[in-house]
Amino acid sequence: MLAGPSLPGGFRGRGERALSNSDEELTNSPEVYKVTFIFPNLDKYDGDCTRTPDGALERNGYGVHTTPDGIIYKGNWKNDKMNGLGRVEYPSGAVYEGDFKNNMLHGVGTYIFPNGAKYTGQFSENKLEGKGEFTDTEGLEWDGTFHYTAAPGLKLKLEM
Repeated sequence: MLAGPSLPGGFRGRGERALSNSDEELTNSPEVYKVTFIFPNLDKYDGDCTRTPDGALERNGYGVHTTPDGIIYKGNWKNDKMNGLGRVEYPSGAVYEGDFKNNMLHGVGTYIFPNGAKYTGQFSENKLEGKGEFTDTEGLEWDGTFHYTAAPGLKLKLEM
């Protein structure tokens, strides 16, 4: 899964401070920096960062993280992890769009498999878990409760 290392406090990259609309915002929330950072493993991050109490930068806000092998994440970050809404595209052609929690697919989302099949529903820690709908490669729609790779009681949706 795409996570990437934390941004070091003394990073080298392009950074600029995002301006606030009021002095009150500056005193109640951390300054947001717009940065471009290339990690030692050649991952790249373009987006929002804030400073931790010890002065290190961490990803918070909206950003785009790309890897040399072609994984692209566009979405929200909190505490240097993918958290909130986002979209990840894989070199295989697979795409996930939905909720993330601590760098994992977690919450409600849609996963499109490389073969074109699609699952929309609940995810828990990178697994299909809970109520969902699956559309197979023939276009047939299935409905039911998923438990990782099993879906006991899955029902074919028929249109009449």
